[in-house]
Amino acid sequence: MSKKLSPGAAAPHFILPDSEGEAVSLSDFHGRWVVLYFYPRDNTSGCTTEALDFTSLAPEFNRLKATVIGVSPDSCESHGKFILKHDLGITLLSDQGRDVLKQYGAWQLKKMYGKETYGVVRSTFLIDGKGIIRHVWEKVRVAGHAEQVLSTLREIK
Repeated sequence: MSKKLSPGAAAPHFILPDSEGEAVSLSDFHGRWVVLYFYPRDNTSGCTTEALDFTSLAPEFNRLKATVIGVSPDSCESHGKFILKHDLGITLLSDQGRDVLKQYGAWQLKKMYGKETYGVVRSTFLIDGKGIIRHVWEKVRVAGHAEQVLSTLREIK
């Protein structure tokens, strides 16, 4: 299992495909802030709410020179349908190999109904324009989370 990432650490580099299969790299955003959030699955209630909340605040994030990126193990095709269905205005990346999820500590053993299985732990990382993690949210609760991230970005900047 990966080590825990903390504020002040360099964000692990990644290259993942977006909803159209185009490669997106963390280094593509050099000079911009990145809100990198990990979520379990497209089109589930919590994940849809989170994506819609980040979409509604995307213009505010953009004004602060920040890009919102969601990552899940879903396929590029699934992301494309999710974006179209809900008119999402954020970038979604596919990590079917779960490598980036593991690097960021978002792929963990979870206990549900007495069973242990590996899955995505909803997590968010605020990364500055130099690739340094400035804030981490673990085991995120969806309600109010996007607003909390925006507020923290405003405070830090």
